[in-house]
Amino acid sequence: MRKFNVTVNGKSYSVEVDEVGGATAPVAAPVAQVAAKPAAPAAAPVAAKPAAPAGGSAVKSPMPGVVRKLAFANGAAVKAGQPVVVLEAMKMENDIVATADGTITYAVEVGASVETDAVLAYIK
Repeated sequence: MRKFNVTVNGKSYSVEVDEVGGATAPVAAPVAQVAAKPAAPAAAPVAAKPAAPAGGSAVKSPMPGVVRKLAFANGAAVKAGQPVVVLEAMKMENDIVATADGTITYAVEVGASVETDAVLAYIK
């Protein structure tokens, strides 16, 4: 029986190990050094979202998800009920529709993660 001290994630453990077969002469075991995890990188600055147009209507996310597609270019004319954003949630793509007729200004980019009630676009 051999005794070893093992450190895992900064916590030390004393363990005993039975030798099965092999030489009975003591063998020096190499000591592994575990490097500390590097500090998490600082968060990148977040771009300011466009302000809501005066008298505009906000298109909000009904669920958390990832923006997969913006159906129109900024400044395009849209009609109420038209799909304006494709939002992926739980492995399904969901069409988010315009809430009013008008000109659309997006508040998100493709690939952005959004939470419930996050503003996706404004329609004026």
